[in-house]
Order: sequence, then structure tokens, then C-alpha cells
Amino acid sequence: MVINHDPLLLFKSPCLWAAVLGWGIAQLIKMLLGFARTRQFDFRYFLSTGGMPSAHSALVCALSTSIGLTHGFDTPVSVLGFFFAAVTMFDAASVRRAAGHQAIVLNQMIQELFKERRLSQMHHLKELLGHTRKEVFVGMLLGITVAFVVVHYW
Repeated sequence: MVINHDPLLLFKSPCLWAAVLGWGIAQLIKMLLGFARTRQFDFRYFLSTGGMPSAHSALVCALSTSIGLTHGFDTPVSVLGFFFAAVTMFDAASVRRAAGHQAIVLNQMIQELFKERRLSQMHHLKELLGHTRKEVFVGMLLGITVAFVVVHYW
């Protein structure tokens, strides 16, 4: 096997572009859904965590699927991509979501504490960290679809 050490070859990889497009399209959808709710463009949605669809799921599923399509689903790198995607999606729907619920409770406790002591509020914890299973599932479908399109047209 000949190994090419040119770092610019990374940008010629359909796997890279499938992952980037999967993430970008998911974040764009979040921004458009935010616009539909508020009638204002808020570009913070483009870099936000949480929400519909899961950009993390879209990215890792696009990456994993494109690796399988280009290198074969029976290769070690494809198996690695599959488990990387599975762990990321599990984390988004469980660990990070639980942290978001804890942030809600902590923010309420801090608000009550400051209300009683008349102190200024110091720091508000970010509450929208994880995803529902539906958000993860839609992100997964988006990522798989993007991978098929990118690899097909590559």
C-alpha cells in the first residue's frame, strides 16, 4: 500500500465533505426553524448545541456512512466509524441531555437563592445541551442521506 503524505488530500475526500455538509445542513435547518418561530434570523442557531435536528448525529452518520460507501462496510475503519457514531448519538441523547436537565434545576435553585438574598445573578448555565431521541434520529437520517448524495455525485 502506498501512503501519500500530502495533507491537502484531506480536502479531496468525500468523507470529509459528507461530514461537513451533514453538520452544516443540520445547523442551517435549526436556524430556519428558529426563524419560523421568531420571524428573526438568529445566526447563533448555526453554532448552537441541542435542538432539531442533531448536528452531531448528522455529522457522525454522514462520516460513518461515507466511509462505508467508499471503503466498504466490512473494513475496520468502517466498523470504527459505526461505533464512533453510535457512542456520539448515545451521548447526545442521554449524557448531554441529562446535563441539560441538571442545568435547568440548578438555574432554578440559583434564581431562588438570588431572589431571597437580593444578589445579582452571576452565571446562567446552558440548558439546551443534549437531544431528544427524535432529534438524534432525524440527524442520523439526514447524515446518511447526505453521505449517499455526496458519494454518489463525487
